[in-house]
Order: sequence, then C-alpha cells, then structure tokens
Amino acid sequence: MADFIPAFTATMAAEGGYKLTNDPDDRGGQTYAGISRRYHPDWAGWTYIDSGDRPPPSMVRAFYLKKFWNKMHLSDVRSQRVANFLYGSAVNLDDRVVARLAQTVVGATPDGVIGPITLELINAASANTFIAQVTVAKIARYRDIVTNDRTQMKYLLGWINRALTEAA
Repeated sequence: MADFIPAFTATMAAEGGYKLTNDPDDRGGQTYAGISRRYHPDWAGWTYIDSGDRPPPSMVRAFYLKKFWNKMHLSDVRSQRVANFLYGSAVNLDDRVVARLAQTVVGATPDGVIGPITLELINAASANTFIAQVTVAKIARYRDIVTNDRTQMKYLLGWINRALTEAA
C-alpha cells in the first residue's frame, strides 16, 4: 500500500517548500507551504505566522496528512505512483474535485468522496491509463477556471506543467 512521505516530499517541492506568499491574484490569498489561509483559516500554523514565526515542519506534515492523504484514503491505494498523483492533484485542485475526476474516469458515482468502491476501481485500473485520463480532466478543469476568471490566466501554464509533471 502507498506511503505518505514520498507523496508529501514531491508535493512540497511542487508547492515551493516552506515559503510564505501573498499574491493578490491568488484566490487562496496568503499561503504558507501551499496551505491557503482563505481555504484553511483554522489551521493552527497561522498563529505562528501572525506572530512573525514559522510553524514547525511537523505541523505542515500533520495538516497535509489529515486534510488530504487520510481523507482520501490514499494509504489504501496499491500503486504508490497513483497515490502520489492523486495527493499532489488534490493539494493543487481540492480533494473533492480530484475525487470526482478520478471517479468519473473509473466509472464510479462522482460524489467527491473516495470510499471503498472508488478505491476498488482505482486499484483495478491501469496506473498509466488512469493517470493519463485524470491528467486530461485536470487540464480541462484548469481551462474552465481560466475561462471563467481571466485573472487566473497567469497560472495556467504552471498548472499544466504541474499536471504533466505529476503524471510522469
């Protein structure tokens, strides 16, 4: 079964590491280590940042383990490559969005929650085919984001590159 640490390590590199950013065009607003204040305002690490400090890396790991890896039951995915891909995709797009994309690809009901049926179908799928199909769906999702909000255009190439890198 899949292991969290390799997925976390790869995704932290894609997120730029333990950096604080505040791009006015980023819908997530202020972000630390890929954690958006807008989408995760209750994360305990913000108290460190607000006091001028940095949260310990263990706090960042615990956040990602709980909010993405465990929530999506990725330890139950047989392929480490598929688990890494789903995890990185969820961190970038949102776990429910990625769950629906994955469910659509494997023929499960797209309810946004990865449960036993979805896991069974993911584990039965060819890793290469599954990742390729979800990657195409992710890129279409990015296209839709930019179509609906032109301010997001500056991120499109980076999102596409990230999708292709995660698929490799």
